[in-house]
Amino acid sequence: MSNRKYTKIVVHCSDTPPSADVGAKEIRRWHTLPVPQGRGWKDIGYNYVIRRDGTIELGRDTDRDGETLDEIGAHVAGHNATSIGICLVGGKGGFNFTFRQLTALMQLIEDLKEEVPTIEDVCGHRDLNGGKECPQFDVRELLKGTI
Repeated sequence: MSNRKYTKIVVHCSDTPPSADVGAKEIRRWHTLPVPQGRGWKDIGYNYVIRRDGTIELGRDTDRDGETLDEIGAHVAGHNATSIGICLVGGKGGFNFTFRQLTALMQLIEDLKEEVPTIEDVCGHRDLNGGKECPQFDVRELLKGTI
């Protein structure tokens, strides 16, 4: 467990079509390849990735210790040091996430809130950056009354 004081969880989407079965490995490649092929980052920006089948994969782990919560993410400008980033695979063309993904998302959020008691908010990337549509739905509305 990290000593980092997280105050929020931020939900993202990969902006890939529903037919694209990608995960942390592929997104890591997109984020770490040098510009212009990728973003040129040290590692994937998200702490967790949820595949189309609901599998939760660990994300950012620059020190390769198998722990993602000790990492400062690279997923939402101005909030990385205090937020945990979760990426749902899909979202291109609108809300197209699977039941398994949404179930896994809700379970992961519940688990993280239990493990990290300083979390006060769960929101979408679009709630922190008005120029974004990601993750294609209102996270707070989806979670209302569930966790």
